[in-house]
Amino acid sequence: MPETTREVVAAFDTIDALDASVYTLETQGFDRAAFSLLATEKTVEQKLGHRYQEVKDVEDDPSVPRQTFFSRVSRFEAEMLPAPALAAVGALIMVGVGSLMPILVAAGTGGLVGAMLGRVIEKNHATRIQEQLARGGLLLWVNVRNLHEEETALEVLRTHAAHDVHVHDIIV
Repeated sequence: MPETTREVVAAFDTIDALDASVYTLETQGFDRAAFSLLATEKTVEQKLGHRYQEVKDVEDDPSVPRQTFFSRVSRFEAEMLPAPALAAVGALIMVGVGSLMPILVAAGTGGLVGAMLGRVIEKNHATRIQEQLARGGLLLWVNVRNLHEEETALEVLRTHAAHDVHVHDIIV
């Protein structure tokens, strides 16, 4: 038998307002797993079979593909962590060689690969943000488990300049 879940939906005009809303909700006991964002324009088009004109056209569609929300801190870690980690792995691999030059080359190569990976992550994030802003805002869905969470989410999202804030049921 299908189960019904309630979600609070909101659109934001800036990534800062969205980040601040999620941070506030997390400090009030919401789990990171409660938040999701609209997937990339290309992913949405592939899943639905057509392009959406405005985010409001898909905000209540349970079949629209979503992505996990990653806070600014999480995105920073994803961008910066690969460089030193890959540099360290490269250096550790070369420790057995015994010469300093191969170790430095391996560490530098690992660091360069990590930095390039971080740039790709940030570029993809920026592209998704711009796509959605051009179509009416950044969509955020917040799964709520009870009336208290629903009221809290509505209040926090409105306080942080979200628009088109509302609640809907989805069947899972």
